[in-house]
Amino acid sequence: MVAKPASGEPWRYSAAGISIALRVTPRGGRDDIDGIEQLADGRSVLKVRVRAIADGGEANKAVLVLLAKSLGVPKASVKLLSGATSRLKQIAVDGDPARLGAVLRQLVQARSADAKSTD
Repeated sequence: MVAKPASGEPWRYSAAGISIALRVTPRGGRDDIDGIEQLADGRSVLKVRVRAIADGGEANKAVLVLLAKSLGVPKASVKLLSGATSRLKQIAVDGDPARLGAVLRQLVQARSADAKSTD
C-alpha cells in the first residue's frame, strides 16, 4: 500500500522507499533542486535542473546522480520509473521512507528560504 503524500508534497511513501514526481530542466546552468511547483492540473512536482543536455539520456543520468547525492543514498538506489524522454518524470528511491521524506522536506524548505531571502 502506498501512503498519500502530505499536502503538496510531490513524493509518495512505500515500504521500499519513496517515488518522486519531477519536472526537469536540462541545460539549467547548474545541478540543483529548486523546490516544489504546482502544475496547471493541480499536481505537485519537485523542480530539478541539471547542466547536462537532454541527449542520449545524459540529463536523466545527471538527475539520478543529483538525487542520490542530495538524499545521501547510493546511485543504485535511484531509478527512473517513467518519463525518459519527458520533462515530467517519476523517480523511485530505495531506502528508509521516513528519512528520505525528511531529507526532501529539509531540501525544499532550505530552497524556499533562500528564495525568500533574495526577494
